[in-house]
Amino acid sequence: MTGLDAGVELTALGNGLRVVTHQMPHLHSATLGVWAGSGSRHESESLQGISHLLEHMAFKSTRSRSTRQMAEEIEAVGGEINAATSQESTAYFARVLAADTGLAIELLADMLQNPRFDADELARERGVILQEIAAASDQPEDIVFERAESVAFAGQSLGRAILGTPQSVRRITPADLRRHMQQNYQPKNLVISAAGAIRHADVVRHAEALFGSSNGGESPPAEPARFSGGKIVLNKAFEQHHVLIAFEGPSYFDPRYCGAQVLTGILGGGASSRLFQKVREDHGLCYAIDAFGWSYMDSGIVGVHAATSSDLVEQLMTMVAAEIVDLAEQGPSTAELERAKAQLKAGLLMGLESSATRAEQMARQVLILGKPMTSQQLGDCIDDVSGSKIREMAGDIFCTGPHIWSEVGPGANGRFAKETAAALLR
Repeated sequence: MTGLDAGVELTALGNGLRVVTHQMPHLHSATLGVWAGSGSRHESESLQGISHLLEHMAFKSTRSRSTRQMAEEIEAVGGEINAATSQESTAYFARVLAADTGLAIELLADMLQNPRFDADELARERGVILQEIAAASDQPEDIVFERAESVAFAGQSLGRAILGTPQSVRRITPADLRRHMQQNYQPKNLVISAAGAIRHADVVRHAEALFGSSNGGESPPAEPARFSGGKIVLNKAFEQHHVLIAFEGPSYFDPRYCGAQVLTGILGGGASSRLFQKVREDHGLCYAIDAFGWSYMDSGIVGVHAATSSDLVEQLMTMVAAEIVDLAEQGPSTAELERAKAQLKAGLLMGLESSATRAEQMARQVLILGKPMTSQQLGDCIDDVSGSKIREMAGDIFCTGPHIWSEVGPGANGRFAKETAAALLR
């Protein structure tokens, strides 16, 4: 297929499943996996957490292998296998030496096509996930972000926790898992991605043999996102006070997508960023502060998160608001802009040196865009971001529209939410 980087190939099987590979001859290992365009935002409220539970259950017994056999087979060749669930996708992937890629893809196919979903194994894994949910409730940084999403997309699947709730996890049955997989793991909604010491023709051959006979219709679309904003506060005796303010950001398809990544880099993307230098280095108001930008298929979130002591929240957030307003009114300096763009480019290029990062990057781009972006396209997208675009974007994102205020810590009461927002609105 034309329009791809050297070494990258993309093939669609007859049933719609896509295979994308990047041959990296200097490596002795490869990462390959199956990515499904299905995550937590494709769940009903009553079955919240089923995507993540399904990810766990895929590692349990199949019709031909026990749980232990699967673990022993991959580790007998020195390989490793894992999975991950996000809002919009679920990934099952393995890293092995070049000679063992056939085994890896065969194991992945067995996990996804022949799961037993044994009731006893499900009961045990529910217990594991309930412990995972409990552990997350002890992490203030996890809580402040999860609760922020819950008000950003209130009452919607995109705003619900990936792990689910204890109540929803307890009610999921083997039949629910089978139904969810049947609906959401259709061939057209799957991508096999591989990077490293592989040959595209070999991966396609394995994919055709193991997945080519599967046929099905279209997977159901996700509920459209509606950013609502709001305030959520948890008064809990953690050591530090976590506070987050955020706004609706661009989707993957928004022309401002690359600009938003540069914007967050300028604002809080590293030790040289505005907020790190001003808030942490110059005034010592916190240990950790960063700006972040997340994009989804039809919306996004851009914001600032910091961890500090309770008595410094007002001073810290006043300074954050002042820096944002200055960026919206004056724009970045040339040095700030070029530094943030260089950081973003370097991160993307360094990712090409990791087979795991590259396989994940290609799979995500195929699921979203239909094909991998080239290095030239990514570079051009970043280069096109100007200081005037950053200034305009900062004003549009941070100084208009609804916002999220999420606060977790001892004595948290949200008392500075209103005045922080007022300082930003123009």
